[in-house]
Amino acid sequence: MNSIALLRGINVGGKHPLPMSELVKIFTEAGCSDVRTYIQSGNVLFAAPPTLLPKLPSLVSASIVKRFGYEAPVIIRTVDELGEIIRANPFRQAGVLDDVVHVLFLADRPNPATVEKLDAARSAPDAFIVRGQEIYLHLPNGVARTKLTNAYFDAKLGMTTTLRNSRTVAKLWEMGRCDDWDSVSRRR
Repeated sequence: MNSIALLRGINVGGKHPLPMSELVKIFTEAGCSDVRTYIQSGNVLFAAPPTLLPKLPSLVSASIVKRFGYEAPVIIRTVDELGEIIRANPFRQAGVLDDVVHVLFLADRPNPATVEKLDAARSAPDAFIVRGQEIYLHLPNGVARTKLTNAYFDAKLGMTTTLRNSRTVAKLWEMGRCDDWDSVSRRR
């Protein structure tokens, strides 16, 4: 099954360096095949049996701690799930430019009562919509200026999150659907 792993907090601002070649080895050693990475921020495309997917985040995280000495949370979605996430994005459906639309991937499905307590006015004019295990974000002033951060959602929802912009999400989906991932990477 083609899937995508989204790692949080590696190779960002010079912190937690992790060579992509090492990340490929970690996934291969965990039992994955056809492992590829996209850009340096922890996007991994791979094939794995469905029985391995639930175990993979903890296997990969433990291997990173052992080899590099820091934690890097891992969130996984199948290529089909990623396609549904793209289609369900309410901001893209409304015609908002991809430059200011992001997806926050959640490790688990949030409790509806907890979601209701999120502050919609926390960072106006920024906006968010929670759907399933994703939070769709419209950040017209950019990621660097918003108060709708991973830390905010992690604390309020009690779980790990990781953020990707809409273009990266679309690229990962395109790469995951293609048998020749390298040719897709060269097109952009």
